[in-house]
Amino acid sequence: MPRVPSRHDRRLPLHLHISVLFTLLLVLIGIVLGLFNYQQNSQIIFSSSAKLFERIQQDVQKDLHHTYQPINHLLSMLVLNRATQASDLQGRLALLEPMAQALRDNPKLASLYLGYADGDFFMLRPLRSETLKQLLAAPEQATYQVWSIERSETGDEAHDLFFDDALNLISQQQRPLETFDPRSRNWYLSASSQTEQITTAPYVFFSTQQVGTTLARRAGPTSVLAADLTLSDLSTTLAEHQVTANSQIILFDAEGNTVAYPDSTRLLRIHDGEAYLTPARDLSPELATLLADGPDAPHQGILELSERRWVVSHRHIREGGPQGLHLALLVPEDELLADAYRVRWQGALITLTTLLLCLPLGWLASRLMANPLRALVLEAEAIRRFDFDHPASGHSPVLEVDQLAESMRRMKQTIASFLDISTSLCGETRFDTLLERILQETVAISAAHGGLIYLLDVDSRRLQPHGLFLHGAQHSLDKHGIRGYDQAASSLPSWLQQPANGAKSCIVSLGFDQAGDYRSLLQTLDCPRVHLIASGLHNHKGDRLGVLVLLHCDHGEPADQAMQSRENVAFVEAVSGVATQCIERQRLLDRREQLLDSLAN
Repeated sequence: MPRVPSRHDRRLPLHLHISVLFTLLLVLIGIVLGLFNYQQNSQIIFSSSAKLFERIQQDVQKDLHHTYQPINHLLSMLVLNRATQASDLQGRLALLEPMAQALRDNPKLASLYLGYADGDFFMLRPLRSETLKQLLAAPEQATYQVWSIERSETGDEAHDLFFDDALNLISQQQRPLETFDPRSRNWYLSASSQTEQITTAPYVFFSTQQVGTTLARRAGPTSVLAADLTLSDLSTTLAEHQVTANSQIILFDAEGNTVAYPDSTRLLRIHDGEAYLTPARDLSPELATLLADGPDAPHQGILELSERRWVVSHRHIREGGPQGLHLALLVPEDELLADAYRVRWQGALITLTTLLLCLPLGWLASRLMANPLRALVLEAEAIRRFDFDHPASGHSPVLEVDQLAESMRRMKQTIASFLDISTSLCGETRFDTLLERILQETVAISAAHGGLIYLLDVDSRRLQPHGLFLHGAQHSLDKHGIRGYDQAASSLPSWLQQPANGAKSCIVSLGFDQAGDYRSLLQTLDCPRVHLIASGLHNHKGDRLGVLVLLHCDHGEPADQAMQSRENVAFVEAVSGVATQCIERQRLLDRREQLLDSLAN
């Protein structure tokens, strides 16, 4: 029955892990950058929109101010004319010239008129369109119409007088059955009861079917001066501020009736032949939802209207009537953030393109990093086979991998050297030659500058020096004054006493003044200071045979620290162990030969 693979058998190569990680990092960076850019762009757009809404409100308010202010000044000037107090048509015609000039200077004015306490009425209206002329049955050359009503005990007289542009009378018509009475109008009632100028709420002018408002003020104890002001330019102003294709901007009064709208054809609705202002809620479902709680309900921010998110701004404007006007701006969020959406998808596309372009680079980089590791695996397998001739792996751009390769190379050299020295030492049959080979091989393999061996005499318990190598050559112990030490003597250096008594290897640095018997060695090595390793020679039973001492000159370089490393000390101890076994074996052989010789004699 085949073995079911465990999850440990399904491991993937390193280069696949690196490639997947590289891909995930790119995707994560792309997502984070995309979301960050989208949020930042959205905030910028919302902030800019808030400023845009504020500017639109300011423009509308400024337009209203520029519309009303000249008329306010005009009425303030005209009320000072004494002709406003005239009691008959002939006296009131003195106002014809200043009123005509005012109408020429203010094209938004639909008419100027006076209402009196006795019911009299005097109006001057410009005939600016053919439609109005036809409605009033005016002559072709007529530019102005004067509508006059005079009431007396004998009866009411109403006339239409038509003048040309030079204010020459063209024709005069009588208007029978005139029922208009200014005293019943709201503008008259409001203005006559106070000294300040009043403004009516916007409404539809009867004669011109235009949306406008009336400004009025008391001209004297028995008269009120008024002006009809059209607001058609406000719709043009709103149309200029259409933010997006489906955005909606509207100006409406306190009753919720539309005063200005970009599509001016929808301002009015006809019922029973009479024109009325269109309620704002009838213009679109979104406005109906927005104004469901009343025109004064505050709305600001992002709202869900007709299953679509809208950015809404609702502001109150004081001018435009007794209760002011309301300006509402609705912009679809998706249209407002169209640029942010575009940047987001462009960022996603750029990230995807970058990912596709970087995948081969990531794969190549992962293979470059994984190949040295694969070479290290093969080198480790060669070491297991004791194949020390296998070529070493090359350098890697990754520091840790390169360090591992260097450690592998050193390990292979160490094992090979250890096996070589073990084989070499085990092949020696003479004791003196064995000691020389131990010193020579140990000094060479540890890259020391010198070394010597102390052997413990079993009978005298003294450490006697045997062999001395300096700079790869054998030297005489007597020439350098190297003497032995009593193991229990106080003159025995501490660095030699510890390994001689079974302690761990000792590492010490000696200067010339601290060298003692080794001063001659320092002079021969031509260095003022040496690093010294003293490693005990102990057999497997723990019996102490002596001490192996290695010397390394201190040149003040980083390589000098290599001799004091734990790896080098451990290697010296391992070599010392082999040397101990060889020394002990050779001693036993020598004693056996001596015993055989004595028996033979």
